[in-house]
Formats: sequence, C-alpha cells, structure tokens
Amino acid sequence: MFERGHAAGVLLYDPRLDRVVLVEQIRLPSLIGGGPARTLEIAAGIIDPGETIARVAHREAHEETGLNILALKKICRYFASPGGTTERVDLFVGRVDASSAGGVFGGDDDEDIKVISLGYEEVMASLDAGNIVVASTIIALQWLALNRDRLRAEWN
Repeated sequence: MFERGHAAGVLLYDPRLDRVVLVEQIRLPSLIGGGPARTLEIAAGIIDPGETIARVAHREAHEETGLNILALKKICRYFASPGGTTERVDLFVGRVDASSAGGVFGGDDDEDIKVISLGYEEVMASLDAGNIVVASTIIALQWLALNRDRLRAEWN
C-alpha cells in the first residue's frame, strides 16, 4: 500500500466567457507509462498538515495559474486507486475571470506549468478525442458537462 497523502483539485471555470483554464505540465510517469509527456490537468496539490481542503484549492489555483478563485463549489471526493493507495482527492469547481489567463507559472517550486484557456466546446472536444488523460480532470470536466447550465445560471 502506498501512502502519498491527500489532495485537492479545482477546475477553473469562467461562466461569463464560458472558458475552462487548465494547466499543462511535464509528467515523466505518464510518458513512462505510455502516455503523453505533457498532460492537461486541473490545478491541484497535496494538502499540508493543518491546511483546509478549500485553502489548498485557492493556493494551487493561484500558484499554478496566477488566477484568484471568486467562488468555490465542491464537486466530489474520490479515492485515486483504493486497491493500492490511500490517496483521497477532493474536487472543486472554482469561478475565475479567465480574461487574462495564460503564461507560465510554478517558478517558486521549480515547476514549468503552462496555463491553457479553452472555450467550453473546445475543451469538451479535446476530452472526447482522448487528449485529456488525467482522472481528476476527466471527472471534473464530465461534472461540468452535467452541471454547466445550472452553474452558469448560479454564477452569472
């Protein structure tokens, strides 16, 4: 059994522009496992001792994209691979202003994180084409597909 710690992830969504903000990172395990060297992902990170789950979502969104979350809504909690690891992931959707999204972030942690802003239809086409391979991102985008109209009405 592998104990990695618990994580929080947040799908950054601008309901006004109907855009999703993702991050692209180099992931050696993905490459070794036969996947892409760079993966499209939601902002996410490990929960530090004494840190709230919501705080991690806010922190990671800002560190990885430079954006501030304006509203936060819980999507779900899931276990990444319950047969081998205790890792639990709490997923959120965060309302952001995506009008200035872009650039490279993560310099403080020696990460090379490229910020990608995609229109809703474009990100869903990428998901349908199999270009998004990270479980947390797939789950969050499928949740958005099911809840987008309600979310836009609530946040606009």
